[in-house]
Amino acid sequence: MNVLFSNMFLFSLIGICVALYYTIQFIAFYLLDSDIELFILSKLGKPIDTLRGKVVWITGASSGIGRDLAIILAKHGVRLCVSSRKLSELMKVKQECLDASRGYLHANDVFVLQMDMLDIEHHGKYFKQVIDHFKTLDILVNNAGRSQRAEWHTIQLKVDRELFELDVFAVVNLSRIALNYFLKNSVQGQIGVTSSITGLVGFPNSATYTAAKHALHGYFETLQNEGFCVDVTIFCPGPTATNFLQECFTNKPGEKINQRTNPGDRRMTSERCAHLYAIALANKTYLSWAGRCPMNFIYYIGCYYPNVKRLLIKTFGIANLDKLRNGQPLGSN
Repeated sequence: MNVLFSNMFLFSLIGICVALYYTIQFIAFYLLDSDIELFILSKLGKPIDTLRGKVVWITGASSGIGRDLAIILAKHGVRLCVSSRKLSELMKVKQECLDASRGYLHANDVFVLQMDMLDIEHHGKYFKQVIDHFKTLDILVNNAGRSQRAEWHTIQLKVDRELFELDVFAVVNLSRIALNYFLKNSVQGQIGVTSSITGLVGFPNSATYTAAKHALHGYFETLQNEGFCVDVTIFCPGPTATNFLQECFTNKPGEKINQRTNPGDRRMTSERCAHLYAIALANKTYLSWAGRCPMNFIYYIGCYYPNVKRLLIKTFGIANLDKLRNGQPLGSN
């Protein structure tokens, strides 16, 4: 009898612990705007200040998350290379970074590099310019890229190829150049990769973009597992209030959505997303994501419970997922 009672007590205790664990998880999903690890690191981990003095190169830095990440890092004394195709916008970002640094950084500490990521043949030349300017590089943040809105069956194959060239092959090529530099010069470097929640969950109406982000996870998770003395951080933003949709691919080559952010947008702010990104870089996380409820719950389910994910998406509905991703309240048209 005593043995039976002990076993029943043990199973009851285990059941209570499991129930408590998932209750805490659900509360966390409701309250937090990131995964639990990243939240804990934001409170107890290494502060962004630990990156002070390092050289960080951010591609796609003329707007959105890339711009705000540059400003946040500059505020903490990080030397920066900011690159994109838009020179005039980069010059504005440079001044914003210098202002944010409150005198810690000088003009020479923020290097502006006009660069087209699709100019893959000259990636080595661009990389050399950064090294010639700073004499070193500590972190490469692959942030440049474009999204997509299109139904699966209407996408022309040329669009698939163009998006992969920009969002995957250009990123992989520049990262290989950086990796070889780190290894050759015995630099304990780091590569940051701006992925997306679509790298964790296959979202509707973004087939090529989703496939590209899944491809990035395949490339860079493999790099993480190959044992090089280089850190790789994959960061997955959820719906973020930027003008990302202005340059967004559609189903036809050369076409753009050209859609601006709505005034009543309910997505995470770009500044908050960039702040979480900076924390992930400072703490050298493997995989981090950011997003508001209920999207962060969907990411978690997508990562760890794929069978439940399919049920959840079916129950929640594709139309509602699209509304959340585009910053619209549920029930709106």
